[in-house]
Amino acid sequence: MMVEKTFTKDELAKFNGQNGQPAYVAVDGTVYDLSAKAAWQGGKHHGHVAGVDLTAALKKAPHGDKVLKGLPVVGKLTD
Repeated sequence: MMVEKTFTKDELAKFNGQNGQPAYVAVDGTVYDLSAKAAWQGGKHHGHVAGVDLTAALKKAPHGDKVLKGLPVVGKLTD
């Protein structure tokens, strides 16, 4: 069984899609890997950046949370 990784906000911030880092974001406590999404290349998408909790922003987005479907889950946000 795989041990689920936990991220603090400081740890999550390292995964900002810059300088070869993967692009991770947290939504409702779950951390997703956006690295394979063309829209998130370079860790940026429509004014948002990777490496942060985007729960509030996603709730306001016209597409809602359906964009998370099928994304790899890499862990949980702990704080």
